[in-house]
Amino acid sequence: MKVLCLWYAVQDEIDYIKGAMPAGTEVVAPKGDYLSRFDCAYSDVKHLAVDADAIIALSVPEGVLEVAQKLKIFSWLHSGVDDLRQMGALALFKQRGVKLTNIRGANAVAVAEQAMMFVLALAKKTLLKHNALQERQKPFPVYADENRSAMLHGRTIGIIGLGQIGSRVAKHAKGFDMQVIGVRRNKGKPVDYVDAVYGIDELHSALAKCDYVVVATPNTTETNQLIGTAELAAMKPSAFLVNISRGAVIQEKPLYEALTSGRLRGYAADVWWSYGFGRAFPAGSGSRLGVHKLPSVIGSDDQAANADDVLQRNIEWGTKNLLEFVKGGQLTREVSLELGY
Repeated sequence: MKVLCLWYAVQDEIDYIKGAMPAGTEVVAPKGDYLSRFDCAYSDVKHLAVDADAIIALSVPEGVLEVAQKLKIFSWLHSGVDDLRQMGALALFKQRGVKLTNIRGANAVAVAEQAMMFVLALAKKTLLKHNALQERQKPFPVYADENRSAMLHGRTIGIIGLGQIGSRVAKHAKGFDMQVIGVRRNKGKPVDYVDAVYGIDELHSALAKCDYVVVATPNTTETNQLIGTAELAAMKPSAFLVNISRGAVIQEKPLYEALTSGRLRGYAADVWWSYGFGRAFPAGSGSRLGVHKLPSVIGSDDQAANADDVLQRNIEWGTKNLLEFVKGGQLTREVSLELGY
């Protein structure tokens, strides 16, 4: 079996994958100059892809999948596969009978911690109070709405999407004595640390109860553009919204209007919008309306998983996918090519 790493893997990474796989497995990676070693130039990898049985990847150069005619399994070192869907990979895999796996849950600890950081930073007005310290100017008047911190104790947090990230957010929230409610497709399935579970058809009712809302659902055809005008109107004006899912799950214009009108107390995100060429004009990424510049907004740009232990765990779990395939067993983290998760 030939395994292709679609990044400029260092020798330790190659040795790890080879050591975990059955004897005789060939593990190859591109060589060449690069700006980011986790990108991969087509010219550096096309000759390696033509006879690869398996690919393990953080990114995919245009054209590689088309020449990988022998491909049997693709191990994606991310949780969401919407990027693969947009490039037509899911349709191609379905046509050729290629198995697709992801590493859902590998970065759950890091992303859930980032979500709680956002919840706390919004509630405690971290940036406002830090900037006031820099200026040697205490926020005044004390206890005024614009200066007073919010509390987590006794408040209700709603989590949209109760997968491994969402369920871990629930666990952390319970540590702050919060009431936790969740929204998911299968509401009949209980979740640890969640006091009540609502179906997606009950989203508005759930939102109305929340002081904090964390969006942790995958971006699918069902959840794309899920949070819009009606959903934001269902929330309390005193509520905070946090997005650690995908930018496309929340509609940008209604969010901007809710924040600038005072309809929503604050927003935080690690994920932003992508307006791809051919699907939007003008093309670009980030916020067209400058949501990230608003005073009630804090954020980072795809940094939640940029944390200790994550890369190593990603490669470890991605390799386990390949090993399960070789052994002919059930693929624990197989992605449905129909559902996209």
